[in-house]
Amino acid sequence: MSDLSALSTVTPDFVDNPIPYFLYILKSEVADRYYVGVSSNPQRRLEYHNGFEKGFTSRYRPWAIVFTRKYPSKAQALVAETTVKAWKSSKMIERLIAGEAVLL
Repeated sequence: MSDLSALSTVTPDFVDNPIPYFLYILKSEVADRYYVGVSSNPQRRLEYHNGFEKGFTSRYRPWAIVFTRKYPSKAQALVAETTVKAWKSSKMIERLIAGEAVLL
């Protein structure tokens, strides 16, 4: 039987350094539409929205990333996403993209 006591003192990297998450905003290149989401890899999500997604984003392809903000945790990124979606205003999203609106 191996001694597992040494493992209890080892802290995995993901505990000390959780994967950062990003709030991202996509803009349709063919319609005046925005999409707000959260991902640990916005570029991969963009590829998904432009190629595989069958829901809302499939109707307004292609999309481009117009805004990202890094957060230290998924929970914090989700709070930011909820805030932006609660605005229900493309003008506020445009102000955020332009750096004229504050998002914590």
